[in-house]
Amino acid sequence: MTKILTKPEAMIFDMDGTLFQTETLLSPVYHKLFAQLRAEGLFEGDTPPEERMMNSLGMLLSDIWMKVMPDASDAARARADILLLELEMEGLKEQGTHQLYPQVKETLQALHDQGVRLFVASNGLEDYVKGVAAAHEIMPLFEGVYSAGQYNTATKVDLVKLLLDHHGLSNAWMVGDRSSDVEAGKENGQTVVGCAYAGFGGGEELRGSDVIIKDFTELLALYSSAK
Repeated sequence: MTKILTKPEAMIFDMDGTLFQTETLLSPVYHKLFAQLRAEGLFEGDTPPEERMMNSLGMLLSDIWMKVMPDASDAARARADILLLELEMEGLKEQGTHQLYPQVKETLQALHDQGVRLFVASNGLEDYVKGVAAAHEIMPLFEGVYSAGQYNTATKVDLVKLLLDHHGLSNAWMVGDRSSDVEAGKENGQTVVGCAYAGFGGGEELRGSDVIIKDFTELLALYSSAK
């Protein structure tokens, strides 16, 4: 049975694994990055399993590299930061290789048309997060696009609190696919809509969500039925 939710004044979306099919961009970028690190003498051996990267999405970038290449040098991780952004931005310029989840743009437009204030809160780098929104022509739908890279926040809890305070929001839905999204919503006293369609991480990721959706378009029905 679907839980009846309170109608929100705003919805706050995670980017990777919620709006954007990250693997469609990140998979080729990941392998190019390690090839470059090896070419520069900063990394030896085989590329770490891609699953380590995919399962780390939602973390801060510094924490991702600790998980993906725990034995690498600080210099290698610092270079990986730079390469990741460069390669992602190059990839975003290539049409047809990366994509949003089905009906994301149409659903966001419908929510926007109904007066819902839309925001993004991501632990990613500023240029990447805004670049994804711009490349897929959804940037105009958002009142604010917040990233850990821009605001230098230590956790998504802090980032969402900053967003809520900046815009005077007291009743929002946090929509995301990772435990960091659930925590960010709950710690800030907001409703959490967990997204189970991306497939990143395990089932425990969304524990504590008020409701879980398996298709992005379900947001429209949830909003319509909210009281």
